[in-house]
Amino acid sequence: MKPTISKDIFDFLNKLERNNNRDWFNNHKNEFKEVEKQSKTFYNQVLDALRVHDDIDKLKVFRIYRDVRFSKNKLPYKTHFGGSFHRKKPELRGGYYLHLAPNNQSFIATGFWEPNKDDLFRIRKEFEMDDSEIRKIITNKTFKNIWGDFVGDELKTAPRDFDKEHPAIDLIRKKQYIFTKKYSDKEVLSDDFFEDIIRSFKAVRPYFNYMSDVLTTNLNGESII
Repeated sequence: MKPTISKDIFDFLNKLERNNNRDWFNNHKNEFKEVEKQSKTFYNQVLDALRVHDDIDKLKVFRIYRDVRFSKNKLPYKTHFGGSFHRKKPELRGGYYLHLAPNNQSFIATGFWEPNKDDLFRIRKEFEMDDSEIRKIITNKTFKNIWGDFVGDELKTAPRDFDKEHPAIDLIRKKQYIFTKKYSDKEVLSDDFFEDIIRSFKAVRPYFNYMSDVLTTNLNGESII
């Protein structure tokens, strides 16, 4: 039997969005615990399937409780479930993310959310030297049909000490190297959702292989781990 997402999860999250307060939540704690259990089961099933073709050392399913200490939004609860799958470091880089939210807000994401200063510089220098390999990967027809184009933050011009006229400046000025794929509620609740997630994540491996090679070597191609 294929792993599936229960409509109960979306029904609860919709009710939580309309009643985002502690009293309502505490009165519906049992219902929350049940849908949380269902969602964690699904995340762990994704983890098991990912481990068939990748080395994932950790799954982190994020808590429903929001940290409101430094946020203008004081609503106490998230209205989605989120979980990230961490590849084994330092030799493997990149990660996977699954976001479950009603009203056609679900998506999967993959790539590099917040590369540290050294990693970001190394990536940019690689693209400055030769951008042919990364372009071949991200313009591959199968890859492109699944993931589309890079998303994420980028500079308006060139980073310091990089030529703003460089042919690869469209890649060099990025601060994040992320791909996302959105799903409708109908797609999430279908029998094919699980297999589509795994197929999509598997398709990103050439990108991860390339970026892992870049981030574990210096500019001369020598290992730094």
